[in-house]
Amino acid sequence: MALEDDVWEAIRPPFRPTYKADSNIAFAAQLGRRSTSKAGQGERYLSAAAARAQLARIVNRAPEVLVKVTGRPKGRGHTNAHLAYISRHGKLGVETRDGEFLTTRQEIAERASEWSDDAAWRKTASVSSVSMVFSMPEGTDPESVLGAVRALAYRELGDNHDYVMALHTDTERPHVHLAVQAQGDDRRRFNPGREQLFRFREQFALELRKRGIEASATPRRARGVGRAGSSMALRQIRDRYVIGSGAPAREDLRAAQHSVAVIRGQASHPPFVYKAKARWEAIRGAYAKASAVLLKSDNKEDRTLGKGLAEFTASHGGVEMTPETLVRTYQKQLASIQRVNKDETSRRVPDPNESTNIGDLPPKTPPTRNR
Repeated sequence: MALEDDVWEAIRPPFRPTYKADSNIAFAAQLGRRSTSKAGQGERYLSAAAARAQLARIVNRAPEVLVKVTGRPKGRGHTNAHLAYISRHGKLGVETRDGEFLTTRQEIAERASEWSDDAAWRKTASVSSVSMVFSMPEGTDPESVLGAVRALAYRELGDNHDYVMALHTDTERPHVHLAVQAQGDDRRRFNPGREQLFRFREQFALELRKRGIEASATPRRARGVGRAGSSMALRQIRDRYVIGSGAPAREDLRAAQHSVAVIRGQASHPPFVYKAKARWEAIRGAYAKASAVLLKSDNKEDRTLGKGLAEFTASHGGVEMTPETLVRTYQKQLASIQRVNKDETSRRVPDPNESTNIGDLPPKTPPTRNR
């Protein structure tokens, strides 16, 4: 097996491309490594040079790009509210597909109306636009982030879909809000799935690298990261819970109750935990093969990369998934309560079968992950 095959085995996306649904059939076929030649030998997804560059970014822990869909506004009012938000209610200029800027609330409202007119006859509002965020870690040049998104949007969307974008620098992470009109010029609707989002991540990272910014777009599992992120809606629920202005999320309550059941031996981790661990072991094996190939190379840079890859693999002995992190958190809390009960001998030691505070409510700070 060639080096590029080992690398692709490690970084390939965790889904099967759906060729019929993907707007870019060539890209979907490329992801699936589907054969396109008469001899049955399909083109490789990665070249040898691209495989080495990808390994170098993994070993050097290059910053990971973030691309996510944050909402699908329905109707004129919802769309106008979102466009007003990304323009900071007229304080920021919103760049259009044609390179112009919407600078007033009236211009923004008119654009929202244009995007929603075709759906005005429906009894219920349909999706008028798709909201996306492109983000990079703190310290990244904001203008480069904007330039990368501008180039990506023009190439991937500009021939069929209207869109607007705005750069936000009011948080630690510079990010660009991209709002895309749902209905294209040819009446086809923009509804990005996993394949298209995967492509957007890759293209965003590529555009950043063209601008001299090291950026990578690899799956979490390729980097030995088990804990996943959370949706913006769930984060907002958690934020309200932390400050005491809302109830905990139902997802967190279920996770807390399940974690306690695991501690008591009444349940086991979900199947995806064991599948993820098995997948990581397969990835480690692919990295080991790639490292062996590089270490035998006559090229000094290859040998250096092979050594770094071996060290990276050794430093990532296992992957911890979110359910395991929660169990570990509750085990620490339970141990702390038991120590307090032991010290305060005047208090009755609770029966193990009795309900305790552990697991009744999720922690105020759910586990997070590093990109």
